[in-house]
Amino acid sequence: MEVRLLKKGYKNNEQFYKDFLDDQIHIKEDYFSDEVVFIDQAPNFPVYLAHRDEEVRKELFLEAFNVLSSSYLHTDRDIHFEEIFWHSLLAVTKREYLLEQYPQIAESINHFNNIVLKDFNWENYIYKCVLGAQYINDLVEDYEDRLRYYELLIDNLDMYNYIIKYEIFRNDYFLLNILDIINELNLSKVMKAKIVGRPNLGKDERVGRRVLFEFNKSYPVVMSPMMDKEDLKEYFLTYLNYYYDMSLLQENSEEEVLKNKNKITGIFQSLFKS
Repeated sequence: MEVRLLKKGYKNNEQFYKDFLDDQIHIKEDYFSDEVVFIDQAPNFPVYLAHRDEEVRKELFLEAFNVLSSSYLHTDRDIHFEEIFWHSLLAVTKREYLLEQYPQIAESINHFNNIVLKDFNWENYIYKCVLGAQYINDLVEDYEDRLRYYELLIDNLDMYNYIIKYEIFRNDYFLLNILDIINELNLSKVMKAKIVGRPNLGKDERVGRRVLFEFNKSYPVVMSPMMDKEDLKEYFLTYLNYYYDMSLLQENSEEEVLKNKNKITGIFQSLFKS
C-alpha cells in the first residue's frame, strides 16, 4: 500500500480541515511532498481512546496493541515513529473510518486536530500504543506474556504516562520492570492515589507521579533505567515510603508477603536510621 506523505503546513489549517470533510485532500497536490511510504497492510484500529468506561477503554487499547503488533510494527521504526506518516495515513486513507468512529470530528476543527492531527508525543494515543507495544514486543516473545503486559500497562496508564514523559525513562527494560514491581506488590491503586497531608505538593499530586519524580531527581547518581528489577524495587519502595504509609500495603499473596517482608523491613530500618 502506498502512503503519500504530507508536507508542512497542514496543521491548524482550516482549509485542510474543510478539504478533509469534503474528501478533497487526496486530489490537491499542494498538500503533498514528493515522499512516499510503502507498507504491506494498514488495518483500522482505535486511534482515540478517551472513553470514560474503563472496561471499554481497556478493550480499545487491547485492540490497538494487537493490530499495531501484527501490522504496523513490522514496518521500519522510522515509519511507525514518524508523525507525518500517521497524519498522512489518517487524513487521507482513514477518512471514512475516522468520521464513522468519531463523528465529533465533523463538528469542529478542534476535534479534528485533537483526534486526527494530534502532536505525536506522550499525549497522543497512537504514540502511547506504538511505544508500549514496541517495548513489550522487543522483550517478550510469547503472545500470552505480551497480552499480560499489555493489560498491566492499561491498568497502570497513569504510571505509563509519567514514565514516557521523562526521556531518560523511555526504555523497554525500565517500563517492564516497573510494571512487574507494581503487579507483584499489588500497587496499581496506590500509584493512582492522591497524596494526603502534604499541601506543599499541590492539590492533586499522585503517588506514582512523585515516585517517578524521585527517580528522575536521583538520576544519574541512581541509574534506575539500567537496574535489574530487584535493585530497582528497593529504590521504588524507598521513594514510595516518602509519600505513602507503607503499613497499608497489601501484597497479592502470603507467598509474596514472605518474599518481600525481609527486604521491606531492611529498607524501613535504613530509612529510620537516616
